Amino acid sequence: MSDEGTREFVDEDLSGSVFRNVDLTGARFEHTELSGVTMRGVEMVGVRISGEVQDFVINGVDVAPLVEAELDRIHPDRVKMRPDDADGFREGFALVSGLWDGTVDRARALDPALLHESVDGEWSFTETLRHLSFATAAWVGRAILGNPAPWHPLDLPWDQMPDMDGIPRDREVRPSLDEVLVVRGERRAMMRDYLDALTDERLAGETAPMPGPGWPREGQTFPVKECLLIVLNEEWWHRQFAERDLAALESHA
Repeated sequence: MSDEGTREFVDEDLSGSVFRNVDLTGARFEHTELSGVTMRGVEMVGVRISGEVQDFVINGVDVAPLVEAELDRIHPDRVKMRPDDADGFREGFALVSGLWDGTVDRARALDPALLHESVDGEWSFTETLRHLSFATAAWVGRAILGNPAPWHPLDLPWDQMPDMDGIPRDREVRPSLDEVLVVRGERRAMMRDYLDALTDERLAGETAPMPGPGWPREGQTFPVKECLLIVLNEEWWHRQFAERDLAALESHA
């Protein structure tokens, strides 16, 4: 029970449960697996859903393609985050890097203390940048380039990742924006250098098995294209989240 008497379910397995005549008004679901859920006779007004949406059928209509099409309409550059060739990856990364430069400039206009503030339980601005550094280290430094431990002490994995020896995840440290940007700049340079030499033949290949313990897990292999798409996807979506939260911080300031 929380201080307000609200029931909380944390790290619970409720798969296969049946909820009938249940009031979930104001409920909050975070990092929750809802695959295969069936809802009948429900009322959904004022609902906000963010996450990966596939095969999402409402009243007999799969709305997932409609959502994707609308997102592409609102953000025309979003389609460049799904390239099929080496030139497309170079273009997409240059685009999202430029967008991030503008977002960082926007963040610099705020009181530096606000860049450590969480908005609605989400990562702070500096934590977001630290996570992107981790993602590039994992999927380019480790998966593609074969560095068994490409980590920096400021790297930040996602919250639900199990603790792994050697992978940092300090949520208490409060580095300055410039300190975080040094690491971020090194990782962006690593990605850019790799893309500069990327060919379509290399893009179509596979990574070597992951070297030693870490993330991705030891022994796994991945298509090179998948690794690079993960980085682009992380860059695009976390910038969207950061812009949303900066607007909230600006209004509070």
